[in-house]
Amino acid sequence: MTLRLHNQGLYETQYEHDACGIGAVVNINGTRDHSIIEYGKQILINLTHRGAAGADETTGDGAGILFQIPHEFFVNECDERGVSLPEPFQYGVGVVFGSKNSDLRGKCDRVLEEALSYYGVKTLGWRDVPVRSDCLGKIALAAEPSIRQIFVDGAVYTNDELERRLYLARKRAERLVSEQSGQEAEDFYVASLSCRTICYKGMFMAWQLFAYYPDLADERVKSALAIVHQRYSTNTFPNWRLAQPFRCIAHNGEINTLSGNRNSMRAREPKMSSPVFGENIKDLYPILVPGGSDSASFDNALELLVRSGRSMPHAMMMMIPEAFSAKYHISTDKRAFYEYHSSIMEPWDGPAAMLFTDGRIVGGTLDRNGLRPCRYLVTTDGLAIIGSEAGVVEFPPEKIRVKGRLRPGRMFLVDTIEGRIISDNEIKSKITRQKPYRRWLDENRIELRGLFDSPKLVKSDPQTIAQRMRAFGYTREELKMILTPMAVNGQEPVGSMGNDTPLAVLSDKSKLLFNYFKQLFAQVTNPAIDPLREGLVMNLMAFTGRKLNVLDETPQHCRQLKLPHPILTNEDLERLRSVQRADFHVVTLPALFDADPVRPAEALRRGLDTLIASVEEAVREGAMFIILSDRDVSDSKAPIPSLLATAAVHHAMLNKGLRHEAGLIVESGEPREVMHFCLLCGYGANAIDPYMAFEALDELKRQGELGAEMEPVQIADNYIAAVKKGILKTMSKMGISTLRSYCGAQLFEAIGLDRDVVDKYFGGTSS
Repeated sequence: MTLRLHNQGLYETQYEHDACGIGAVVNINGTRDHSIIEYGKQILINLTHRGAAGADETTGDGAGILFQIPHEFFVNECDERGVSLPEPFQYGVGVVFGSKNSDLRGKCDRVLEEALSYYGVKTLGWRDVPVRSDCLGKIALAAEPSIRQIFVDGAVYTNDELERRLYLARKRAERLVSEQSGQEAEDFYVASLSCRTICYKGMFMAWQLFAYYPDLADERVKSALAIVHQRYSTNTFPNWRLAQPFRCIAHNGEINTLSGNRNSMRAREPKMSSPVFGENIKDLYPILVPGGSDSASFDNALELLVRSGRSMPHAMMMMIPEAFSAKYHISTDKRAFYEYHSSIMEPWDGPAAMLFTDGRIVGGTLDRNGLRPCRYLVTTDGLAIIGSEAGVVEFPPEKIRVKGRLRPGRMFLVDTIEGRIISDNEIKSKITRQKPYRRWLDENRIELRGLFDSPKLVKSDPQTIAQRMRAFGYTREELKMILTPMAVNGQEPVGSMGNDTPLAVLSDKSKLLFNYFKQLFAQVTNPAIDPLREGLVMNLMAFTGRKLNVLDETPQHCRQLKLPHPILTNEDLERLRSVQRADFHVVTLPALFDADPVRPAEALRRGLDTLIASVEEAVREGAMFIILSDRDVSDSKAPIPSLLATAAVHHAMLNKGLRHEAGLIVESGEPREVMHFCLLCGYGANAIDPYMAFEALDELKRQGELGAEMEPVQIADNYIAAVKKGILKTMSKMGISTLRSYCGAQLFEAIGLDRDVVDKYFGGTSS
């Protein structure tokens, strides 16, 4: 029985993270030998201190090894069982975890066989994997699954085609088992199913992996490469299926933007298409398996990109891009590549040292900040070692040809087919020139600056500004203590430490909805970053508009609006509204509801329902940008709280598969503090025009509060600069470097809001 916890109390499965030790060994020339497995064992044992155990010190958080299928070993093993295997790469091997209940296990196994048959792959036979359960701790033993290997014939297919069919079959089986048996069959898990690689893993300490699986000690088990992983599960519960390596990667670090990445991948599914999958692409959904850790979700996404035709280094460059802001010195081709792909996929951001393999290449890469260690070493006899630490394998100095450490955003790659190490420059020069990304950007990218004429703004009535400010909850204290310093100094005001303000839910004053949310922060092994020191690799650039099929690359993919930051001025928004282009359809919708003093909650609910329906209609009719506006607030029309309107529309469009059809822009008089902008971006806004904040600053200027020498343009620029600095500082507390990853990531918790409201409009938020 697998010990898997479900959402209960303060525990939620979405927060499954791990921080671990990783290592890889590869024979550069592709020569297979059992010594590679032994080196993998040595690396893993030397990384034991990077793993963890609970109160039961013999139950580890997880350990595993991924290596090439040992043909000689399996030929002999299968011959003994009357199964004849084809030549190498013409058959696949799967490692399947299942229930100890033979009836339930048999039911799941039949579903897998039927899925394989559906994709034209014949099952040759099964093998019970020999294990030594006596070495397990009590907790691991209680959760121990049955472990079997399935052998399938794919001799009629090319290597890549067989991998793709095995991928489709596995995803189909996972979906069908979940639909047919639900939680009863949660032990069913396909650790690997490939014609190239195989994975042995479980809830072990490092030494237990090789004691538990006698196969790994067999001299016939030979490989040219191996990736190992020792897990430290941060704030989460160990699990057999969450041990690493996964099917493509071993990861040390944490994906801080996981919620946003998962929502974005779900939003992409309705638009996905690929000639290599055809109509069968529906079997891949959901792309990201529910209940997986951050690393498991990353592996799911990477596998999709690779199986659909991208090379593994290409996919890794999309998911973990290096810094490419104007301040950062990289080639124009590389910058164009990263900027183009920013319009397709947001970074999976956070501290990461990532090892990856497709059974032919082995590579390693670091996040843009380099917040996890990764060392490499190459020997004179053709071995390459990559690991979390130097010295994971000891060699005499005369055998070491070169050694070093990976730099932030860089990649180290060994190709066993070509028999050489490929440098970061060579990898990326080749990939960034595969298609004319620079030309595509120049011809299709849309920028506000220099494209549209400056519009004539309709000035708001200064006689009503006090009334409108009261409608949005402005206070004299906010104007004096927060907005004035931002406009004068270009940064947030500095106050003494501590916050004695009562929680909004406990206050007897009327509070903005923003005040019911608190930001999360980096914990345990997940460091915050310094926005001043790391400013070179942080940026607020955003692409907004219609997003196209993630499995394809065309010039139209980058036909989006590029913004240097998410704060729009009134002039910017009017420029956007005034565009006269057929492919640039902008729709403004009122984020208002009927002011009903008798039943305000019912009126607000009706207003939200109307807004969501209007957004859906506009998007289905071709809108590329939706502007949620509360400018027309009056005595009969009250503003829907901007955070509620944004989150409600964002999640409704996600659930309807429409979120990537249009960009979401908020025109509201409510946001004015940094936290307000962070919340709006965190719950799906791509850009924000805080028009009331600008009007309030103009009023302060008229009243002489900001100094006679300050011009209105300078006041607005200072205010925007202060907001930008504040957003960077807020992102940095969660170890996030790019706004593209932060947008929709929902890195907040609600305090005092009804659970039904949170579930309906702020799905995935803790309360």
